[in-house]
Amino acid sequence: MAGGREPIEVKFRLFDGTDIGPNKYDPATTVTALKEFVLARWPQDKDIIPKTLNDVKLINAGRILENNKTLAESRVPVGEVPGGVITMHVVVRPPQSDKSGIA
Repeated sequence: MAGGREPIEVKFRLFDGTDIGPNKYDPATTVTALKEFVLARWPQDKDIIPKTLNDVKLINAGRILENNKTLAESRVPVGEVPGGVITMHVVVRPPQSDKSGIA
C-alpha cells in the first residue's frame, strides 16, 4: 500500500448481530466509501433496509464516523490487536413517517 501502510481489516456488525465482511481496506479509504460498500452488500432479507448513504451511520469505539474522514483518521487504536479485525457497528436511521395529523 502507499507509504508502506498496511491494509486495515474491518467487519460491519448489523443491528441484528449479523456481519458484512471482514474485508481489507486501504487506510486512505473514506467513510463514505465504506458506507457505499455496506449499502451495496446489505442483505435484502432484513426488516430494515437503508435506502441512501445518509440512512447509515458507522460507529467505531463509540464514535460516529464522519463521511469525509479516512479510515486511518477514524480508527481508535486503543484495544486493537495488531493484525486483528476491527468491528464497526452499523446503525440505520429509521424511515421518516408522514404522520402530521396525529389525533
